[in-house]
Amino acid sequence: MVPFDQVARLLLSRLPGVDISPTWSEGVEAIILQIRLPRVTAALVVGLALAAAGVIFQGLLRNPMADPYIIGTSGGAALGATVALLLPVQIVWYGFTLVPLAAFVGALAAVLVVYNLARVGPGTPVTTLLLAGFAVSSMLAAVMSFLMMLSGTGMRRIILWTMGGLGGGRWEQLMIVTPLILLGMGWSYLYAGDLNALALGEEQAAYVGVPVERRKLTLLILGSLLTAAAVSVSGLVGFVGLVIPHVARLILGPDHRLLLPAAALLGGLFLVLSDLLARLLLAPAELPVGVITALVGAPFFIYLLRRSKREYGF
Repeated sequence: MVPFDQVARLLLSRLPGVDISPTWSEGVEAIILQIRLPRVTAALVVGLALAAAGVIFQGLLRNPMADPYIIGTSGGAALGATVALLLPVQIVWYGFTLVPLAAFVGALAAVLVVYNLARVGPGTPVTTLLLAGFAVSSMLAAVMSFLMMLSGTGMRRIILWTMGGLGGGRWEQLMIVTPLILLGMGWSYLYAGDLNALALGEEQAAYVGVPVERRKLTLLILGSLLTAAAVSVSGLVGFVGLVIPHVARLILGPDHRLLLPAAALLGGLFLVLSDLLARLLLAPAELPVGVITALVGAPFFIYLLRRSKREYGF
């Protein structure tokens, strides 16, 4: 393990105008700059994206159980990744192999299908959107299970991808995904006031001047884009987008102007720490980061459910 002070000196030496004599080998420099730092950055931006998407979907659907995968994003991403893992084709585009590219496209394609199925005339009722998401997710999961049965030795790779991992994060990928996630978060923040209005109901939001259907479509696209970008780097990582918005809400309240950036920062920190645990608990073996987020997130979510039951006298 590289001492912390040496890591700090190495990182400071990369800043312009800072002259620090190297006390580390080229191998240590390569490990820190090309493996560890991209991985930490990947955990941070994926956590940011999933937590922000969770806030968006919980506000948009007015459902505290909503998470970034609720309307078929995970099913589309998983099926896309499964097909890519089974294809005997190798493609690399700006550091992305076929698997993350297929996962990104599959996630957005699934959301497009769900949205079109859920449309009723000029509107998209929230209940219909949720039901369409459930139906499409179930169908995609069945297709993925069928492909897994035919995959033979490829099944292990598929399962590992669906459990999430950040070991594949590279600077080439992050240079594309990070601006996309930050742009999506900044754009989403412009509609934080509209999310506050939608939380009161669609009729009340329309009464105060929110173009409800247009705003729902915009927020749906932004949340799905954030989720798809995160999935393309990490695979499926659960509970970040479900639990972290609740934690931020407990601390700061329901105002989305505070909730959205706070949840994003908490999500990034949570995933960085979860990935650290995933690497250290069974070292030198490594756990999928999705296992850690579930082990931490599930008990906390049960606590939140019990607390809400006490508050409402159940």
